[in-house]
Amino acid sequence: MARDDETFAGIAKGGYVLTDAANSAPDVVIIATGSEVALALEAHRLLAVRGVAVRVVSMPATARFDAQSRAYQRSVLPPGVPRIAVEAAHPDYWRKYVGLDGAVIGMPGFGESAPAGALYEHFGLTANAIAAAAAALCSAQEPLAA
Repeated sequence: MARDDETFAGIAKGGYVLTDAANSAPDVVIIATGSEVALALEAHRLLAVRGVAVRVVSMPATARFDAQSRAYQRSVLPPGVPRIAVEAAHPDYWRKYVGLDGAVIGMPGFGESAPAGALYEHFGLTANAIAAAAAALCSAQEPLAA
């Protein structure tokens, strides 16, 4: 993915909208960093085909993002939109960005040993698993019929 001045400015702020829902507000936000960004982008593609509007946020430097204005943080992570974070490490840190109703896909155990592909599959760090978790968050947000 080509980087322009706007992307470099977003990187400097620690987190930015990498890609957004086409022609609508997002139904769900997927937050990722590093190698997980490619998985988030693939999940975005899978969900778009199903009509789910997805925003992908790249967050390479959480301390820098936390130092930004509340207005900027909300422009990237809009209130009231379900969020899922993807991390190829322990998931707990990301809970502050997804909230109580969000989800984090990560590797909660310590000491697992296998080839990376096998670990990713075991812990659900795949585009399909991310898309399924994001879709479940969206359906959980829909108001109940009277």
